[in-house]
Amino acid sequence: GSLWYFIIRRTPLLNANYMNQKNMKALSNNNIIASRVCNMGIIKLNNPQSLNALNHDMVKTLLSLLPVWQSDETIRATLFMGCDVVNKQTKIKSVFCAGGDVKSIYRAGTQNLDEKHGFGFPNLLTSDFFRDEYTVNHIIASQSLAKPQISIWDGIVMGGGVGISVHGKYRVATENTLFAMPETGIGLFPDVGTMYYLSRLDGGLGCFIALTGARLKADDLIYAGIATHYVPSCRLKELQDALAMATDVCSDVTPATVNDCVGTVLDTFNEKIDLSTSQLLNKRNSIDSAFTIKPDKYLEDIIDTLKQIRSCAPNDFVNDTLKTIFKMSPTSLKVTLEGLKRAKKTTSIAQDLEMEFRMMQNFMKEESDFFEGVRAVLIDRSFNPKWNPVKISNLSENIVDGYFCNLGDHELVLSDAHEGESNLDSKL
Repeated sequence: GSLWYFIIRRTPLLNANYMNQKNMKALSNNNIIASRVCNMGIIKLNNPQSLNALNHDMVKTLLSLLPVWQSDETIRATLFMGCDVVNKQTKIKSVFCAGGDVKSIYRAGTQNLDEKHGFGFPNLLTSDFFRDEYTVNHIIASQSLAKPQISIWDGIVMGGGVGISVHGKYRVATENTLFAMPETGIGLFPDVGTMYYLSRLDGGLGCFIALTGARLKADDLIYAGIATHYVPSCRLKELQDALAMATDVCSDVTPATVNDCVGTVLDTFNEKIDLSTSQLLNKRNSIDSAFTIKPDKYLEDIIDTLKQIRSCAPNDFVNDTLKTIFKMSPTSLKVTLEGLKRAKKTTSIAQDLEMEFRMMQNFMKEESDFFEGVRAVLIDRSFNPKWNPVKISNLSENIVDGYFCNLGDHELVLSDAHEGESNLDSKL
């Protein structure tokens, strides 16, 4: 392992035989900094004012850049990372990506009411953003295991930030990592392919994370298998150098079609983490009892089970979980649970993302809980959303089923031709 420390060397940003600097800049924008070190392509998210949230221009940049790197046989790995953010106290705060730019989506859907949102029509941000974002998610999920993506989760990683990283082969957590899919709290659902991913976690973990928006730290992520490695933040620069050098050292030795050349480096830097503090581990019995996904389990059943657990003995975790659920959008909760059930039956991430696009378009319709949730949580910051309907009991399964209706000519269509099962299994 010490080899990496002594033979690190940085090549120029780009080699003229691969991709010149002018072309690299053409594929970048101010919020996405693309570079190349040795044979590793590096994406740095650079939108600090919004905690590196993904706007449409950033998504379109990734949509243009990633296929170029995937088709370039000299690129042996890709690395995703976030820029540091300076907070009001002038302290550096590590951030990977706080999600998608939902404020822009909100404005597009509320200020242009003469446009028909929610049906997948092109040239509307409420459809184009998600069509492009989900395509990027699929490109990442389909990337060859011989050309692995490594994502450095140093700081906040939520929503859309999860989508551009969790489908990659390696996800590195640090002591600063804070992971969540908080969409049910703004009248939405965990999207960007996480219906597929979460529905395949052990027991009730995925459903619990999806419905409650639970904030997870490194111990939870390693325990659940969501993060693949733990590296202290003080060693990230050293890790990045070692990863880059590994792509250079193996370029003339190992054919790119055989295996990746960074796994050994990550394993060398990986440190064992104390899992005894993991909330997922400590509350696993309650989580599995209430949240394990079954075809005949509904939201009311989850709530009843939690109440039964509480009736047997005082349980702060169950109390807090119930309080959280009752704060979320009833529509979001029921549609999310149904989405998890359906996602578990899909055979590819492509199928899942196509389903999620249908779901998302229904949430883009006028009077959707999404617009109310964003208003209350992110715009006015009053934190008093008026959900419609207010009560879970007022939401029939027929209404829920309507969120999965086919969009006809405006469907998202993705190919699963490059999604070999061995490829997907190795990432989960």
